[in-house]
Amino acid sequence: MLLNTLFLALRSIRRNLLRSFLTILGIVIGVSAVITMVTLGKGATQAVQMQISSLGTNLLMVRPGQRLGPGGPGGGGGAPSFKESDAGAIMAQIGGIQAVAPEGRTGVTVVGNGRNWATNVTGSTNAWFDTGNWKLASGRRFEDDELTSGGAVCIIGETVRREIYGGTRGLGEQLRIKQFSCDVIGVLASKGQAAMGNDQDDIVLVPLHTLQRRVTGNQRINTLLVSMQDGSDSTRLKKSLAQLMRERRKLAEGDDDNFNVLDTQQLAETLSGTTQVMTTLLGAVAAVSLLVGGIGIMNIMLVNVTERTREIGLRLAIGALEREVLLQFLIEAVALASLGGIVGVVIATGMSIGLAAAMGVPFLFDPVINVLSFVFSACIGVLFGYFPARRAARMDPIEALRHE
Repeated sequence: MLLNTLFLALRSIRRNLLRSFLTILGIVIGVSAVITMVTLGKGATQAVQMQISSLGTNLLMVRPGQRLGPGGPGGGGGAPSFKESDAGAIMAQIGGIQAVAPEGRTGVTVVGNGRNWATNVTGSTNAWFDTGNWKLASGRRFEDDELTSGGAVCIIGETVRREIYGGTRGLGEQLRIKQFSCDVIGVLASKGQAAMGNDQDDIVLVPLHTLQRRVTGNQRINTLLVSMQDGSDSTRLKKSLAQLMRERRKLAEGDDDNFNVLDTQQLAETLSGTTQVMTTLLGAVAAVSLLVGGIGIMNIMLVNVTERTREIGLRLAIGALEREVLLQFLIEAVALASLGGIVGVVIATGMSIGLAAAMGVPFLFDPVINVLSFVFSACIGVLFGYFPARRAARMDPIEALRHE
């Protein structure tokens, strides 16, 4: 009986293909919107996590000032900068530290190969590579004597290499920074865009003493990059770090910290949580269109019942049971909704792949949201198809046969 009822429902759908297509359009849009929003949201969340992790593994960034942004680091709000000895003290006195890199940075225009490019020049030690998970695409790190004497050597990022040297490797070339020229001894492996939108490859790295003596003319250190060992207690470590920095900066017990510690792991969790909330919100908004599609199914099913009143009356008159008529129209509604769900899943997959590529985020196929969306669309068919089906099943056969 069930198979015969399903056959009748499908025949009715096939008889009015255009109407059936317009009926399921709302379901198609709803399912595809929900799946696309959730898939892109998950991809964006993973992209944020990858970008944050590219800053460094278990990285703490210590900067002058009480907060980030204007009046915080960089400007410092009058807060004194760090000293190179601060990095050595952190490494020597706090357990669980893998590497500490003092970092100075300034913006300059570099010149080479007949071209110029405005970029950031960063001065640090070889520990900078370890704290920031930096790799060399070619070349070498700084030698000890180059770090000590402030040698005229530099390592460039991929963006600087491309803009200055074009298609050539750049290794072994000369690059002028302000009033001195340095030898390019290495090219950094590309990292791409950071979570804050800046280009991580737009950088020139020189020894810290080179930056201080030949570029900035001062001993200022803007940031201390502290990389924790795997398994270290970040809360304890940050507390010890803050206590040490207060002692070295001679802050009294009642004084506020004139520095701040940014934990990139906490930053990643915060940004990921924000994108997940936005994904849930967008998915919920898109799910509203599923209800609109359900209302469309109910509307068309009511029209079907009215058009087929005589057919229903004839079936009831020759012995069809009410539950058989109810089941026929209910299956028809569920079939429409399920068909819309299948088409929506297919469209959503294509849209997600295309939009993920356009947005530069990874495509993460989530079978759970695809199955849930399909099941929900079928439930919409049951929910909104029941009332028209019950109306058809409760018709008076005599009155139905008299219907014109």
